[in-house]
Amino acid sequence: MKYRMLGNTGINVSEIGFGGWGIGGDMWQGSADAQSLDALQKAFDLGVNFFDTALAYGEGHSEQLVGKFLRRNSQKVYIATKIPPKNRQWPARAGVPFRDAFPKEYIIGCTDRSLKNLRVDSVDIQQLHVWSDEWVDADEIWEAVHTLKSQGKIKAFGISINDHQPASVLKAAKTGLVDTFQLIYNIFDQSPEEELLPFCRANSIGVIARVPFDEGGLTGRIRPDTTFPQHDWRNGYFHGERRQQVFERVEKLKSLLGAEAKTLAELSLRFILSHPAVSSVIPGMRSIANVETNTAVSDGRALPAKLLKELKKHRWLRNFYGD
Repeated sequence: MKYRMLGNTGINVSEIGFGGWGIGGDMWQGSADAQSLDALQKAFDLGVNFFDTALAYGEGHSEQLVGKFLRRNSQKVYIATKIPPKNRQWPARAGVPFRDAFPKEYIIGCTDRSLKNLRVDSVDIQQLHVWSDEWVDADEIWEAVHTLKSQGKIKAFGISINDHQPASVLKAAKTGLVDTFQLIYNIFDQSPEEELLPFCRANSIGVIARVPFDEGGLTGRIRPDTTFPQHDWRNGYFHGERRQQVFERVEKLKSLLGAEAKTLAELSLRFILSHPAVSSVIPGMRSIANVETNTAVSDGRALPAKLLKELKKHRWLRNFYGD
């Protein structure tokens, strides 16, 4: 496993981190706690030292599982979690006052709940789970962050960016008050490369890349006839003709597989890690097999410039979350 500095936090994180949404179990059908704990342990054993979760994942269940894993291991790992908006609106909507989403007392209260779930005294990164740059002048938010840092409950503060909206945090980025950004970045969504990733690199802001496989689309497993369990949220994400659209685009990507990347999953992860601004990429990993496959990509090999140029052609402007 290779490691990278997470901006100016002083934290050296594994290139492959552990995305904890799936183990929360509420929106992903088929998640079993025993299997999730095995996956967490296997990731740790293979060098993963960065685990990302959220209070909203299973209403704290993902955090609780991470907490159980932590109690089984004495060696230091780094934990990031997130505060859901009080109004439960994902993504943040224009014109909504910050107090509807993140009043000071709510930020502090949610952090205390996360610490209780994780059974720790402090987390390495606390993140807001949505953001609007309309809130950048809300002193109450920054006062809450300062309070939590001064109390030792959090070491760094980050923002998890709305869906496919990397430009929505540029004002926040320029304040110097945000230590990390978590964003969607993959072969289909290359929009962070336009402004945010260069800014983060130039200003030593940590970048956590999520959704590396487009919720499964970039693994090659989504076909026109793919089905999901009844209550699995991917029924909405891949509804209608979307399975066919994804299948056709992924079939074209297969022509780029070869010595540099033998599978679509490997190609997807190497594409992200080839950008120097990225600190860690956090695929969801609910099984030991997923963990072994994903962590094997961290070997220090970046994709060659010629292949990266070809991958630029596969950018796909769309938002399956909001459309």
